Amino acid sequence: MTESSEWLIYRGAGEPHDGIERLPDPPPWRDFTSRDAAGSGDGSQDRRLGAHRHLAELHRPGAEELEMINAALYLRRPLLVTGSPGAGKSTLAHSVAYELGLGNVLRWSIVSRSALQDGLYHYDAIARLQDVQIAAQGGFGSAAGSPGAVEGIGSYIRLGPLGTALLPSDTPRVLLIDELDKSDIDLPNDLLNVLEEGEFAIPELERIADRLPDGDAEVLTADGVKVRVRDGRVRCRAFPFVVLTSNGERDFPAPLMRRCIHLELGRPDHNRLATFVRAHLGDEAARAGDDLITRFLERSRSELLAADQLLNAIYLTDAAAPPSRDRLADLLIQRLDRPR
Repeated sequence: MTESSEWLIYRGAGEPHDGIERLPDPPPWRDFTSRDAAGSGDGSQDRRLGAHRHLAELHRPGAEELEMINAALYLRRPLLVTGSPGAGKSTLAHSVAYELGLGNVLRWSIVSRSALQDGLYHYDAIARLQDVQIAAQGGFGSAAGSPGAVEGIGSYIRLGPLGTALLPSDTPRVLLIDELDKSDIDLPNDLLNVLEEGEFAIPELERIADRLPDGDAEVLTADGVKVRVRDGRVRCRAFPFVVLTSNGERDFPAPLMRRCIHLELGRPDHNRLATFVRAHLGDEAARAGDDLITRFLERSRSELLAADQLLNAIYLTDAAAPPSRDRLADLLIQRLDRPR
């Protein structure tokens, strides 16, 4: 394309037009259509690892990174991964799950209001009460199979990502607890017992376990699958591969640190960034964006930047010629630590 407004979809002209039909396919890391394909899971592996990841097979993690990952696998300990935004902390969990065939990654994204209960399970008492009232009005009361029946309680319990990861299985699930440093001060300490013991109780089920058929209740997992929980307790057989990520915005308590394997991801070099671009956009895009990779590395020595900013810039500037290309890249790659 020439330097013009040809690539613009929205023109700000104030008149309706059919420009949306010219919108190209989304970037691979923002393509959500694969989640609709049968047997394709939720599409998160393609978005995280890259649709062209086969082109990046020659890249291997550094020796220290490999050693710490395997130490966590051998010792059945959580892996605490720290580093700057966009360093590949979250991608690491997806990479392990993909290579070892451990299924879709269970993800618990932490916010300031997150509590341990959110990760373990949720009991919807209000929905059950409403269903019981509706059933009573219909004359069903507490008949077998009705919402008021004891065995029906499991329909109102859904396990969270951590609770699902601790279900008994022969192979471990991969659990990503993302951006733990954004939590309130209590959550890291609250995690200690569950991560140490590999089990937790669901009091709503424990109280009525003797009235449940064989002590079992059927509940929903974070994957949307129904599973049976016996005697109101979830106990893992294979401890999950737990990846805790942090941008280094806070320190964690010593009891948590001693229970984790700690991996610090440094600033990526040119080869690693080129591999990252190649995995998502292919060889041609990596070659065309080589100058942007170089500029990104130079700026990152003194500015806080994220690798996904680089990916956005290379994808979008492919539609515009210089000098518009350089201007667009600068607009998309803005320092994250600039004063407000």
